[in-house]
Amino acid sequence: THCFKSGQVNELTARLIGMAFTSANIFDTDLPQPLTLNPWQLTPMLDFPLKNKQAVVIENNGVFALLHQEHPDWPLILQSGNDFNEVYVQLIQRPEARGMRYVYLGDLDSAGIQMADQFARLLKQTSAEEVAALQQPTDVRLWLADLGKIDVRRTKQRKVVSPVYQAEMTTIALFGKFIEQEQLMGVYEERIAEWLEATEV
Repeated sequence: THCFKSGQVNELTARLIGMAFTSANIFDTDLPQPLTLNPWQLTPMLDFPLKNKQAVVIENNGVFALLHQEHPDWPLILQSGNDFNEVYVQLIQRPEARGMRYVYLGDLDSAGIQMADQFARLLKQTSAEEVAALQQPTDVRLWLADLGKIDVRRTKQRKVVSPVYQAEMTTIALFGKFIEQEQLMGVYEERIAEWLEATEV
């Protein structure tokens, strides 16, 4: 017996799902948001009109979904699962060349900081300090002291290039603590709202 009339359900591979680019309120379209683009949709989107000139990049899909649900007009981009594939990189770099400004929010653990550093290095016109505007080294120290959870595996020193992320990585390794994005939802909402207002074009 099958739950679906057509019988077997053919699932998409993780690789195909991981190649998608998911965003909300980035492109000026009347399609329902969030919008998920696949590799074969890349070319027409590179020069598609932009709805906003600022975007908050979110590492985790759960946090992305919650923020979009609570603030359906916010410009958000989901980082999760794309492994910085070619489509994702182009859909980040081309809007930046057209004036898009980015900030990045991710887990405060070794892998999350390394991912933030990798994202910042994709950008040609935006400094790592700008990308880290909502999650700065002083914030990381305070949040780890108040909310951090001890975990040796998630706090091992990893290589990062940008000084701002080197400082955050060092703090995480020294504290031996990490923070999941979900723990900072209240802070995120306040800071994102302020950043969007301050950087509105």
